[in-house]
Amino acid sequence: MSIIMAFRQLVNICLITLLVFGSDFILERAVKRVLKLRGLVVALFLCLAAFCAVITPLVEINYDIVDYLPAQAPSTVGLDVMDATYDKAVPNVRVMIKDVTIPEGLAYKARLEALPGVDDVNWLDDQADLTVPLETQDKKKVEDWYKNGNALYSLVVGEENQIETIGAIREIIGPDNAMSGSPVETVDAHLSASSDMVKMMSIIIPLVFLILLFTTTSWFEPVLFMLNVGVAILINMGTNLIFGEICFITNTTGAILQLACSMDYAIFLLERFEEFRREGLHPEEAMAQAVLRSAGSIASSGLTTVMGFAALIAMQFLIGPDMGYVLSKGIAISLATTLVFMPCATMFCYKLIDRTSHRSFMPSFHRLARGAVRIKGFVTIGVAVLLIPCYLAQQNIHFVYGASEMTGPDSQIVRERDAINDQFGESNSFAILVPVGSTAKEQALNDELKALPQVSSVLSYVETVGKSIPEGYVPPDQLKLLTAKGYTRLVVSARVPSESQETFRFVETMRNLAQQYYGDQYYMVGVPATIYDMKDTITADSVKVNAISIGAIGLILLLNFQSVSLPVLLLLTIESSIFINIAVPYFTGAHLQYIGYLIISSVQLGATVDYAILFTNRYLELRGKMLRQEAVTETIRSTAGSILTSGGILATAGIVLRFGSSNLIIGQLGVLVARGAILSMVLVLVLLPTLLTRLEWLIKCTSRKISFYTAPKEEIAV
Repeated sequence: MSIIMAFRQLVNICLITLLVFGSDFILERAVKRVLKLRGLVVALFLCLAAFCAVITPLVEINYDIVDYLPAQAPSTVGLDVMDATYDKAVPNVRVMIKDVTIPEGLAYKARLEALPGVDDVNWLDDQADLTVPLETQDKKKVEDWYKNGNALYSLVVGEENQIETIGAIREIIGPDNAMSGSPVETVDAHLSASSDMVKMMSIIIPLVFLILLFTTTSWFEPVLFMLNVGVAILINMGTNLIFGEICFITNTTGAILQLACSMDYAIFLLERFEEFRREGLHPEEAMAQAVLRSAGSIASSGLTTVMGFAALIAMQFLIGPDMGYVLSKGIAISLATTLVFMPCATMFCYKLIDRTSHRSFMPSFHRLARGAVRIKGFVTIGVAVLLIPCYLAQQNIHFVYGASEMTGPDSQIVRERDAINDQFGESNSFAILVPVGSTAKEQALNDELKALPQVSSVLSYVETVGKSIPEGYVPPDQLKLLTAKGYTRLVVSARVPSESQETFRFVETMRNLAQQYYGDQYYMVGVPATIYDMKDTITADSVKVNAISIGAIGLILLLNFQSVSLPVLLLLTIESSIFINIAVPYFTGAHLQYIGYLIISSVQLGATVDYAILFTNRYLELRGKMLRQEAVTETIRSTAGSILTSGGILATAGIVLRFGSSNLIIGQLGVLVARGAILSMVLVLVLLPTLLTRLEWLIKCTSRKISFYTAPKEEIAV
């Protein structure tokens, strides 16, 4: 399946490349033919968008990020083996019921056991003899399950129909009691994602529309832009059906990021159209020339964004490929929509654009340009100095890898989880599967696990039945819970959180003990073990994804500018903004989701390197006929509007993700996107001018077809 999707992505990239470097003659004939058939083209795109809107609900959404671990991860392999071997999984939900007696607690247990989807329920009666006074038994063991009149149950909830199962549990325990666990978090993500999506789109569409009203010169142009990007988004969402299912993170962020990253293409095309009309060309000829003259720039810009997103495909953690395929496909569709649908739609309504024209609300940016020129040297020094503490900060950021902190501190999930932890402490369950045949080794491993200070209980054959009792004397229904198909299982309950450095050390200790007795012939599963593998997988992806995105975009810049030094300067500018962006959580004392850290590196680079390309192209154009000081000032003035518009839309998208989503992973990604857009805008307008002017000698030596204007008396160095 991944090979097929990779082939599709390669086809998309080849088509874009063909558009950029294809024959002008063929392209001109194709554009004019499309404009002749504009009615058919508009009808086809609108019908396709409507069809995709209808089939979008058929796209399956996966809300469990654990499913995106690679198949070769130890915990994934262990889960597959355990699912094939045992009917019941490891406990994954904790339920606390307050103010109950022992008989009432047993009654609640019976009701929970009777629920469809609840495979098993453990409570005090499975750990202690309730016919003997509790005061005479092991106090620590009793208080792990029953404390201060509160009963704590450990449930195994199956993967099927979790929404119905969690809802049924809630009906039994009522609103005053509590439950926690990965199925509870998954169901909450499911229920909140749909409402979050509607809320965020209802916010971002009016905001972007207002930005466009302010930055364009016609009341109708924003309508046309939103129609164009809306068609592209609907087609992208509907065509996600080819993937079968996508992650809820991709589904929630995909449309918003596509809108924010591809709006520029239509704006730039319409600007060129208006330029050619002012030159006196007939509207149809003006549009043909606008497409021909802007296709290369638009496609090059889109290709850098596509490659930034496509770098995520290289991640082993499968959320990366999930987002990479969907987002890069979305940008490719936006390019096609802008270069095919947009010209045809514009031909039907350009007269309406004329009738609704108004004066520009954008400032001249003269003061901004002069101010940026004055401070650019200081900013450059400041950035250079700042990169050192930012590097050190990144080495000490508190990263979070799992889903335990997907929801905010005021959410019901966190309140109930904290209520359970306050009474009974944090606890998680593990299962270790080892080959049958040596009860002596099993007993030794069992005893060493029990001796660990974090372990509250161990459920195993040798612990429950005894190594001296043959399997033939054990009832089959009890035996199959412990020993089956050549494996025996040790279920360990430990007083550790789902994710922390202490938990990771505990996972390593348990694996070392199992390996000590069984070598590589063991499997360990459990939420903390899964998060540990997630950490290893995601961390290993970091260098690879960054290297691919930087290398691919650098190659595109190399071909675009025919220069060795300019790609380095542009990437240095954007990577500096990324570096500062990622270091901020350390200085603010916040933790950072590693998923967001990985994604933002590619997203920010792919989405904002266009600002640097626009600025550099304009500077080189002006520098061919002006002195450095004049060229850099005019470049800042003439590009500031476009850069601030594009960056403002991207920052707005990030802010909407932050405040519109109840999921902290998505919210934190939104913060990174918004802050990254602002930092990229600032550095492109202030740091890049310094690099371009101070290093002209290097640019001359390492570039083709670039010449700079020289006066009889060369200007003093800026």
